[in-house]
Amino acid sequence: MTSVSSPGGPTEVINARRTESLDAPRIEQLSTSSTEQLFGRVNVVSVIEKANLAVTLCNEQDDILGHAALYDYPNTTEADQAEWQQWLSQNYDTAACTPLNSLFVHYFVARKEYAHGCAQEIIRTIFNAVPDLHFCFLVVPQGVFPEPALSAIFRPMEKTEEAKGPDNCSIFVSHRHEQAPVLHVRRATVEDHDDLTPIFNRQSDVLSTKYGDFFLAELIEAQDDNNHCVIAEVEGTAVGFMSVCNEVNTSLLAECFELGPFHGLCRPHPDDILEPPREPSPPPTVPEPSETAPTTADQRPSSAASQASAKSKRSETAMTGEISESIKAEAPEKAAAPSPAGSVTGTPPTVKRSSKGSIAEASELKVKPKLSEAHMGESSSSLMSESSRATSVMSEASKVGSVKSAASRAELAPPTTATDQRSPSPGMEPPNIPPRFTPVYKGESNAFCVHLFCIDERFEMRSQDFLPYIFSLFPEKDFVVMTVPHLVPEFPLLQNFVRVTPRVPSILAEELYVFHRAGLLKDFVVRPATSEDTSGVEGLVQSVEGREQLLKDLHQYNEARRDPDGMEIQTYVAVSQQQVVGVAILRREENVEYIRSHYNVEDFIYYNHHARSEHGHIHHLALNPIFQHYSKHFLKVLRLSHKSCLYYPIYPPYAAKETLTHHSLITALNEMVPVRARQQITYPLERLGINAPSHRVSKQQECYAVNHINRKLTLEPKVTINARIVVVGASDVGLSYLETLAFCPHLRFNNITLVSTHGLPGEMAPDSLRDNLMGKSHCYLYEDHSLASLRSWVNVVFGKMAAINRQTKHVIVAGGTKVPYDHLVLCTGQQYQVPAPTGADINQEEMTNATLPNSPHRRFLGEGPRNVLTVNDSHDAAALLHTLRYDFLNTEGQLIVYGSTLDAYTCVQTVLLLGVAGSRVHLVEPPLKPHEPTCFNNPLVEEGVRNELAQAGVTVHSGYFLAQWNDGMGGDLVQSASFTSKAAPLRLECSFFLSFFQKMVDYDAFKATNDACLVYDGKLVIDSTFHTNDSCIRAAGPLTKFARRYHADQWTHANFFSKEVGFQLAANMLHLFDPTLENELPPTPEMDQLIPMYDSAKIQAAVLPGGVNYLHVGKPNLKVSLDTYMSSGDYGRELVTGSVEGGNFFRLHVNQYRTVETITCYSKQPIENTNLICLYGVHERYLNNLVSRFDEGLLKDFYSYFREPWCLAIFHDRFSDFRHEVREILLNRPTSDEESLEEQVRQMIDEDMVLSKEQRRHLVDNFKDSGAKRSVETRLLSYLSYNYYHLPMYAKPGMV
Repeated sequence: MTSVSSPGGPTEVINARRTESLDAPRIEQLSTSSTEQLFGRVNVVSVIEKANLAVTLCNEQDDILGHAALYDYPNTTEADQAEWQQWLSQNYDTAACTPLNSLFVHYFVARKEYAHGCAQEIIRTIFNAVPDLHFCFLVVPQGVFPEPALSAIFRPMEKTEEAKGPDNCSIFVSHRHEQAPVLHVRRATVEDHDDLTPIFNRQSDVLSTKYGDFFLAELIEAQDDNNHCVIAEVEGTAVGFMSVCNEVNTSLLAECFELGPFHGLCRPHPDDILEPPREPSPPPTVPEPSETAPTTADQRPSSAASQASAKSKRSETAMTGEISESIKAEAPEKAAAPSPAGSVTGTPPTVKRSSKGSIAEASELKVKPKLSEAHMGESSSSLMSESSRATSVMSEASKVGSVKSAASRAELAPPTTATDQRSPSPGMEPPNIPPRFTPVYKGESNAFCVHLFCIDERFEMRSQDFLPYIFSLFPEKDFVVMTVPHLVPEFPLLQNFVRVTPRVPSILAEELYVFHRAGLLKDFVVRPATSEDTSGVEGLVQSVEGREQLLKDLHQYNEARRDPDGMEIQTYVAVSQQQVVGVAILRREENVEYIRSHYNVEDFIYYNHHARSEHGHIHHLALNPIFQHYSKHFLKVLRLSHKSCLYYPIYPPYAAKETLTHHSLITALNEMVPVRARQQITYPLERLGINAPSHRVSKQQECYAVNHINRKLTLEPKVTINARIVVVGASDVGLSYLETLAFCPHLRFNNITLVSTHGLPGEMAPDSLRDNLMGKSHCYLYEDHSLASLRSWVNVVFGKMAAINRQTKHVIVAGGTKVPYDHLVLCTGQQYQVPAPTGADINQEEMTNATLPNSPHRRFLGEGPRNVLTVNDSHDAAALLHTLRYDFLNTEGQLIVYGSTLDAYTCVQTVLLLGVAGSRVHLVEPPLKPHEPTCFNNPLVEEGVRNELAQAGVTVHSGYFLAQWNDGMGGDLVQSASFTSKAAPLRLECSFFLSFFQKMVDYDAFKATNDACLVYDGKLVIDSTFHTNDSCIRAAGPLTKFARRYHADQWTHANFFSKEVGFQLAANMLHLFDPTLENELPPTPEMDQLIPMYDSAKIQAAVLPGGVNYLHVGKPNLKVSLDTYMSSGDYGRELVTGSVEGGNFFRLHVNQYRTVETITCYSKQPIENTNLICLYGVHERYLNNLVSRFDEGLLKDFYSYFREPWCLAIFHDRFSDFRHEVREILLNRPTSDEESLEEQVRQMIDEDMVLSKEQRRHLVDNFKDSGAKRSVETRLLSYLSYNYYHLPMYAKPGMV
C-alpha cells in the first residue's frame, strides 16, 4: 500500500490491484471529455476484457481513484497488431523495443484531484509487475496533447530523419529507468553487512540463531575463486544479497532429478553413456489367446491407455521418495511389446485376487506423472551445442523439445483394438522388463549453485537482475541451480527458472530449479514460420510423440496455409540467435458454441466481447526447456494470430487414434487454466422440434477436457505451491478434493500425488455392462473423468497404502515404496470385503441365527477362496465380467450373490444381461440390523424388484447368514455354501460366490492408520475441520467418524454427498496455500462443539432387475425407515403418479415448507437422471404450482410433466444462481428507511407462525409497490436471454 495526495486536499491510502470487469461502471464515471479525445470513445468492459494488463487503484473504502489498461500493441488504425514493431521502427529509433519488453497504454482515467499521483503509481506498479517490461508507450492522436498527469510521465519520442509518418498520431514513452530502474549488482563487501542484516532478520532468524549475528560478514570475508557474494543496491544501500558457489554435486542431482534435458548439468564428453546397451534378448513368450484362455493385461483394450510406448528409456516421474528398485523400461529389442508407464520394479502389473477377495490389479508398482510437466520429458540430447556458449544456443539444444515423457506418451496412446473386448484376467504372467537405464555423464560440471539469497520485499520483482552478474563470475558455466525446501513459497526469482521433475527414488527432500545462460538472451522473437524454418522445427521436435502429425501440419502450412478443407492454419516459431527454439500451430476454434455451452469458459471471459474469429485452437506447441520462462510470452501468439482466446483439449486415453493424433502434448500446459465442464440439460428433442437448441450446442462429441488462456491471463502469474500433498484413495471424496485443487486457476500445485490401487478412474473405455454393475452416486459419472482430466495435474502411484511413518512423514506403499508428504489426506472409504463365515454347523439341531457361534459382521482375515469375489470399482467389475464370460457362462455351475445392498441387485441384473440364466443365480439376502431400513426404503419398490427377480427365474433367499464354505472342509475353491436363518438352514452348490454383504474399512488401511497411532474408534476419528490427531494428516469420507466429544456418533461423512465433502475438505485446506484468502479464524468454543452439515442431496441411481431404471434423491439423513419418517408431524406430504407394476412409478416428497425433499423414480423407460436431480430443494411454486395442479387432478404422470418445455430452465446449471439473485432482491431494502420483504415476513412470523390472508395480501402489495416484482421479472428475462443458446424454447419480449 502507498498513498496519493491531492493539491491542498486529503491524502488517500491506496492499493493497486488487477481490474475486474465489475469495476467498469465506476471506471466510466471517471471518464472526462479529455479522456475521449485522447483514447476515443471506447467500451470500457471490452477494453478491460482484452487488455494484457489492467490496473486499478482503490482507497481503503474500495472507491476507485484511477485505472489504466495496457495492451501489447498500439491503439492506432495505422498499425496492424501483428506488425506494430515494423511500423514503429519506420519512424522512430526503436531498435531496443520488442514485443517482449513493450506495452501500450490504451486507456487511463483518474479522479481529477489525484490524477498525478495515480498515474505515477500505476506506471510504477506496471513496471514492477512485469520485470521484462522496459518501454511503456502512449499513442496520442494528432492535435491532442496528453493530460498533465500523463505528460509528466511520458515523453515524446523523436522521429528519425527519414521518418515519413505517422501522420495522425504521436508516440510518447516512459522508460523503466525513470520509474523502477534495474538494480545495480556488484561484489559484496563487509561494509554491506549493516544494510543486509535487517533484511535477513525480517524474513528469518534461523541463520543468525545457528551461525551467530555476524555470519553474513564471515561469509563475505570468505570469498574466493569458487565462492562469491554479490549484492544489489539502490542509491548506495544494499537491498539484496546472493551467495554463489561453483561446487555442485551433479552426480547426486542426476540421481535425484530428471536431468536428461540438461545433459546432467555436465559438459558433453566422448565417454558419456546416453543410450542403453543393446543386448540381444529373446522375445517374450505370450500364449495364444483362446476362447477360454485368459488374456494378458497387454491384450485388454482398456489397458493401452495406461501403458507406455516401447521406446521409453527414461520415463519421467514427478514423485519423490525412496523406492527399493530402479524404474524399468523396454529395451529396444522389445519395441513391439508395450510396457506399463513408469513401472517400478519387477514385471508389469498383473490382475489377481487380493487376500481380501477383490479382483485387483496388483503386485508391481506403477508411477504416472502428470501431463502438465511435458516440458521436462525424456531426452538424451544436451541443452548445449558443442561450443556450449549462449551465442550458439542449440544446434543440439533445439532438439530437446522433450514434449513428452514415456509416461506422458502412454497417457495419449490410442487404445488397442480387440473384437472380444476382454477384461483383465488373473494368472497371466507378463514378460519381464529389463532394468531402467540411467544416463552416465563423464564430463566436468557445467553448473554453479546459489547458496543463499535474500532481497527486500520492495524490490523482489527485480530479483532477475542478479543473473547476468553471477554468470559473469563463472564464464565457463552454463547453468545455475538452486534447491528450495518444499514448503517455501516460490519467490519471483524462481519464476525465471525451470523446475526439474524429481526422479524416483530421490534422497533430496527439496525442489531443484535450473536456469541456463541462454535464458539471459532477450533475443527471443516470435514470428510466423517460413519454409526455411522446417529443418529447425524438425530438430526441435525430434523427441515429441506425434511429431509426424506436427511436421505434416507444418508442411501443409508451408504448402497452402490451410487444410484441404479450407481451414486456415497458423504456424509460429520462436527464434533465438537465429535458431528455432519453439513452434506453435493453431487453427480457428470451430466449436466455440459447444465450448461455451459445455464448459464454464465464461468464468474467464465475457463471451460477447470476443468475436467468433478471435477464438483459436492449439494443436501443437513445443518450447525448449531453457526458455520455459518465456512460455507465456510465446502464448502471445494471440497477438500475431489476431486471437483473444486459445483453447487446448485433452482427450481421454481411450479416445480414437484419429482424434489423439491431431494434437501433441504442449509444453505450456502449466500456463493455461483448466475449465470446468457444465452440467447439461437432457432435451426432449423430438418434442421441441424447431425450438431445440442449435446443433452446435446439442451435438454429441467425444468428451474432452478444455484448457484455456486469454490476453488477460498472459501477464497474470500463478502462485506456485511445492508442498507435497498426498491423497490416499481414489474415492469420490478424494477425487472431489483433487478436482477442487486442480481447478484453482490462480494456483499451481506441483506436487499433488494420488496413491490408489488402480490409479485414477475413467482410464478404460466406457462399457455400459461394466458401468452398470454397481449403483451410481452421481458424484462422478464415467464421462466426468474425461471432462476433468485429473491426470493432467495429479501424479499417480499405483498401489495400496501399507503404513504411515509420521515421524519422517512418508506413506509406505505395498512393496516398500516410500511416498513423502507434507500434507496427507486419507480418503480410502469403505469397500466390500470377503464375508467371514460364522462357523455354524447346519447339521446341528436348532442351529439358527440366534445361536451363531461367531458374529456374521466380524472381519475375515487371511487368504479367501479363489472364487469368492468382491467388486469395488470399475477395474474389479471388468475383471469379474471377464471371469464370468470365460469361466462361468458356458459351464453348468451356480452363482451365489450374497448381500441385500443396491449393488447386489445391480450385479444380478448385469449377470443376467451377460447371458447367465436366472435359474443359475441365487440371491442370498442377509438379515438387516434392528430398525435398519432396506436399501430402497420403500415397500412398493422392494415389491417391484422381487417380482422382476421372480420373472427372471432368480431364486431369492431372505434372512440368511453365511455359515460355512465347503461344509467347513476348507479349500481354496468354494464348491458349496451353507447358511443359517431364523428357521431352516440352507445349503447351495456354487461355482462363484459374489459378496456384496457389507462395506468395511479395508484392513490394510486400518492397520496403517492404527499402527501410526492415529486415533481409531471403529473408524478413523476426525474433528469438524477434518483433522486427525496429527496436524499434518486429514481424512474424510466413509473412512472417518467424528470424535465422541461431538456426541454425534450416528452422523458421519457417509451420510452426506461425497462430492460436497471433498469440496469442503479442499476449501478448508486452501487457506494454507492461497494468499488471496483471509486467514481462517479458529471456531468459537460453541461452534467447535458442532459438526459440519452439508446441503447437497444424497443420490442413488441404478439399473435394477428387469432393466428397470431406479433413481432416489433425498436429503442427507440417518438410516430410519420410511414409515417412521412419515409418522412425524412435520414430514410434509407425498405426491405419487404411476405404479410399480406399470413401470412408471414417480414419488415426490414435498416438506412442510413446500420444497422438494425426496425424489423416487422406478421406470422401465429411460429417465433423465440429471434433469430430475435438479428438482431437489426447489420450491413447488417454481414447478408451475405443482401441488395445486396435483390436487386438482391435472397431473397424471410426472415423467411427461417434467419433459415439458416450460421446465427446462429449472434444469439449467445456472438456475440456482438465478434463485440466489431473486433472494437477494427480497433481502435488499428499497430505501434505508424501509424494511426489506424478508424483514417484514420475519416480523409477522415472530408474532404468529401462520400468516393470515390479510397479511399475505399486504406482502403481495408491498412486493409489487416496492419495485421488487419488476426487479424479479427483469432478472428472469436477463437469465433467459443470457442463456438463450441453451433455452431457445422460451419466447422473449417482442417475439409474440
